[in-house]
This record gives sequence, C-alpha cells and structure tokens, in this order.
Amino acid sequence: MNAADDAERAAINQELKELYASLSEEEKNEFNRQLQTFLAREMGRLKSDYESIKGSTSDN
Repeated sequence: MNAADDAERAAINQELKELYASLSEEEKNEFNRQLQTFLAREMGRLKSDYESIKGSTSDN
C-alpha cells in the first residue's frame, strides 16, 4: 500500500508470504482474524472519508 514502486510492492508481498508460510495453523488463524479486523476497520474509515468528501463536494 505504501510501496514506492512495483518492485518494492513485490518484495513486501513475498516477505509476507514467507512469514505466513512459517506460521503454525493456530498462528495463521489468529493472523487471519486480526487481518479481517484491520481490513474491516480500514474499509469503514475509507467509506467515512469518501462520504465526507462526497458530501462536501455536493454542497458546492
């Protein structure tokens, strides 16, 4: 998400894949749970930001 370019993004993705592969099944389950929580929170924040911007542009 904050990668400077495609090469950096690919390197980050590979590192994450390797980390995930090294986890036990229990750790993978916890990782997935935390990831889902993070994604839901970020999607909510983005939706709120979008609606705020959309609302302010329609007022003009």
